[in-house]
Amino acid sequence: MFSRVVEWLLSCLLGLIRLLPLVTVARLGRALGAMAHRLDRRHRRVAEENIALAFPNLPPTQVRDLARENFRRIGEAYASAIKTPGMDPAELLARIEIVGLEEVLRAGRDRVVVATGHFGSFDLLAQGQHRWPDWHLATTYRGQRFAPLERALQRLRDLTGVQFIERHEAAEAITGLFQRGRAILALFSDQHGGGKGLWLPFLGRPCSCSNAPAVLALRYKATLAMAVCYRTDLARWRIEVGPVIATQEADGRDRPVDDIAREVHGHYETAIRRDPANWFWVHRRWKAPSTRQADSAVAGPRGA
Repeated sequence: MFSRVVEWLLSCLLGLIRLLPLVTVARLGRALGAMAHRLDRRHRRVAEENIALAFPNLPPTQVRDLARENFRRIGEAYASAIKTPGMDPAELLARIEIVGLEEVLRAGRDRVVVATGHFGSFDLLAQGQHRWPDWHLATTYRGQRFAPLERALQRLRDLTGVQFIERHEAAEAITGLFQRGRAILALFSDQHGGGKGLWLPFLGRPCSCSNAPAVLALRYKATLAMAVCYRTDLARWRIEVGPVIATQEADGRDRPVDDIAREVHGHYETAIRRDPANWFWVHRRWKAPSTRQADSAVAGPRGA
């Protein structure tokens, strides 16, 4: 009973937000982000520590200012993610510039893996489904443990027309996705890669990096491309798709996974340096290596 009441309250709250104009929602999100920056000491500290690690020459006052703007951007992104699903596509796409996707889709394969990350209003990548309805767009996600929140969020996901694949069920679902053809799988692989990730340099410091885009592109013989969402103004965005990352050598052999992953994360670095406030700094990105990662770091790249 309690769970249903909470779910109803959440649905009402989300419904009220969805009644507001998008620009108003974006402003509300920025205000809530600023409030979170003031109250959420733990994540504020994580963001400031991450920014200082990535930009060691940045003065402390600028580190704090960047963290504050980052919280505002995150608030705007989350609030917009409540409003945009189910919006009139023409109205929404008038506020989103999508560049590069057509070139990627013309690359000659009907399977595409997109390596993306937590940049800007990253949920807006789902709008590619409206622009190219002949292609099927899917992405993976991690379900919320709190069931009422998860059910409320799932109703928002259903409005996008995108297939959301829970990570614990990903293997079979991804195989089925690519068997259909003309399919795009977006992977958010910019955060900590866990104990099985590759130990690679990222923004000047070694850390665990996900190799999922490289592994899946090779496994399914798919085109591998980058995609980043940039905030250009209040409730306005530019989604840049590309470049295409080569997955084969000139002689046709598969490139090593770690080489592909290095290139993917190099593009993440470029996007972060282009607009540092646009990235998700509140995630603890640099953690101690697992035993396997520590051993690989000692051995050197590919056991050299």
